[in-house]
Amino acid sequence: MTKNKSHIVLKTQDLAIGYTSKKEKTVIASNINIKLHKGELVGLIGANGIGKSTLLRTLTSVQRKLDGNITINNTSLENYSNINLAKVLSLVLTESLGSKNLTVFELVALGRQPYTNWVGSLTSKDLQVINQSLFQTNIDDLKHKKCYELSDGQLQKVMIARALAQDTDLIILDEPTTHLDMYHKAYILKLLQNLAKETNKTILFSSHEIDLAIQLCDTLIVMTKDTVITGQPSNLIDKGTFNDLFPQDLIVFDNKTGSFRVKK
Repeated sequence: MTKNKSHIVLKTQDLAIGYTSKKEKTVIASNINIKLHKGELVGLIGANGIGKSTLLRTLTSVQRKLDGNITINNTSLENYSNINLAKVLSLVLTESLGSKNLTVFELVALGRQPYTNWVGSLTSKDLQVINQSLFQTNIDDLKHKKCYELSDGQLQKVMIARALAQDTDLIILDEPTTHLDMYHKAYILKLLQNLAKETNKTILFSSHEIDLAIQLCDTLIVMTKDTVITGQPSNLIDKGTFNDLFPQDLIVFDNKTGSFRVKK
C-alpha cells in the first residue's frame, strides 16, 4: 500500500503510559516511539490486558501521560484547547450511546459540534459534510431511522460517519469490531481501509482481530509485555514479532500464511 510520507499526523517520543496515585506510579509501557503518516490505516494489537486502551486514552488526552511527548500535526497535545483538539482528533468508543432515540442523521450531525455556533445551527457546508459522511459509510438509506432500530454493525458505521463528519486529520477507534460477527468485523475494517485511502485521514484502531489487521493495515503497533513495536505487517512478520505475542501452548503464528493457527 502507498504511504504518504509528506506529513506526520501523530508522533510520540519516549512516551510512558500508566497510572499514578499518591503512593506510587505504575508504568504500563515506556519508550513508545510512534510516527503515523497521513492516509495510513494503523492497527494497535496485543494480548488482553497489555495496555492498548491505556495507550489510546493517553493519545487522546483522556488520560495523562507519565513521561515523554505526544504531538498531533507538530503541536504538543498539551497545547491544544478542547475545541481545537476536537478539530484535529475524533474518537469512536465502544461505550453505548446515551440516547438511541436520535435519528442516524442527528447522531452524525453531532460530529459538526466543534464548528457550529453557540446555538448549534447547521450551515450548508455542515449539511454537505454530514451527507458526504453518510454516503462514504454506505448508510445514506438509514439517515431517517432511529438509532435503537439499528443492528450493532449498522450502529458502528453510524459512529464512524460521525467521526468523519467531525472532519479531523486523525480518527481513533477503540475496538470498533466488538460484538460483531466475522463478516461484519471484516466489513468494518475493510471500510476503514477504504476511508483512509479515499479521505487521506489517518485512522488508528485497536483490535483483537490480528489476522485481519495484518491483511488490511499499512502499519501495525504491536504491544507486548516488554516493548511496543511499530512497522509494516510484512516487515514485522519477517522479524518474528508475532511469534511470541501469545503463549505457544495453544496457538502459533504461521509465517508462511501470515496468520495464527491452533497448535496440533
